[in-house]
Amino acid sequence: MWPIWIFASLVFLVLVDFWWNQRQRRAQLAQAAKEFAAATLRQQQQAYEQAQAQQRALFDSMVEGVLLLDAHGRVQLVNQSLTRLLSLNADVRGRTLVEAFRWPALQELVERVAAEKRVVDVELEFPNTRPRWLQINGTASVDQAGQSLGAMLVFHDMTRLKELENTRKEFVANVSHELRTPLSMIKGYVETLLDGATNESAQTLRFLQIIDKHTDRLVYLIEDLLTISRLESGQIVMNLQKVQLHGEVDRIVTDLQSRAAGKNVRVENRVGEELHVLADADRMQQVLFNLIENAIKYGRSDGCVRIEAKALPENTVQVSVQDDGPGIPPEAKERVFERFFRVDKARSRETGGTGLGLAIVKHIVQAHGGRVWIESELGRGATFYFTLPGA
Repeated sequence: MWPIWIFASLVFLVLVDFWWNQRQRRAQLAQAAKEFAAATLRQQQQAYEQAQAQQRALFDSMVEGVLLLDAHGRVQLVNQSLTRLLSLNADVRGRTLVEAFRWPALQELVERVAAEKRVVDVELEFPNTRPRWLQINGTASVDQAGQSLGAMLVFHDMTRLKELENTRKEFVANVSHELRTPLSMIKGYVETLLDGATNESAQTLRFLQIIDKHTDRLVYLIEDLLTISRLESGQIVMNLQKVQLHGEVDRIVTDLQSRAAGKNVRVENRVGEELHVLADADRMQQVLFNLIENAIKYGRSDGCVRIEAKALPENTVQVSVQDDGPGIPPEAKERVFERFFRVDKARSRETGGTGLGLAIVKHIVQAHGGRVWIESELGRGATFYFTLPGA
């Protein structure tokens, strides 16, 4: 029989082993729980980041600009479209509206969204180097208790539509003005004739000549409007063929010889006979006629108009028409090819014309794949350039 102390020692060892195993097991369970919690946290973090990335990708894929604000009015998200629209150069997340945009009207709109919960079709002008018109829809986000969680604003760029609307209004106003003058003259002289001013044949003849002149002005205006409309809509098909530039310029100079003689203007055709272009001959004559006629009209009396041309690389020919008139102000250079734009309105109407000639020139040249521009200094005349494909 074993001594009692041996038996007690065995029991002690068994208990120690059991305690140790239990401790090891608890440590393993704790480690497993810790690893499981860490893995779960990582999965949740990945899921959150994936959701954020998907949300960001969704917002960035939108054509409209999107702005998300938190409950304190700070910027949470600005998508790429809004960054481009407002020309933002820095990350504005976490900033207030005032810090991020410096646009008081937007702050007022956000306050209105917070009060009304939903605001639609608000048009605001964003002040920038190039002002933009934006249509904004805003929605407030609230929890079940009605507490604000933030707001989302969606921006739609209306700038192009505004520009087109302004162009349309300006066009209608210009056409109305251009039509009103000759119509008023025609109506006035017709009423005078109807009231009995037909007894003197000389007076009657003069009145009829004035009526005929303004009738022609209306005809030219309508023809030019139709030409512009057809060019802009692409209805005019260019009949491209090989054309000798020198000969075409000569024909236009001959047609305008009487007008040049009236101002004692010398017109010089310096275009080389070897230069040929691929162009619609009739439309090219329109371009040359308008430019040379303008050079004679606005050049100084006893002056000179020069037409030159040269070959450029990549089979292109550059043509220039130079006058020695008063020149064109720098601020007007970009607008001279607009419909009805006149540098000197009073003088332009005195010298006649519909105000559409240079717009027609631009569209015809562009229809040939060329470009048109002007170089000028005040007091030193103006030179109009255009390019055409060589032949």
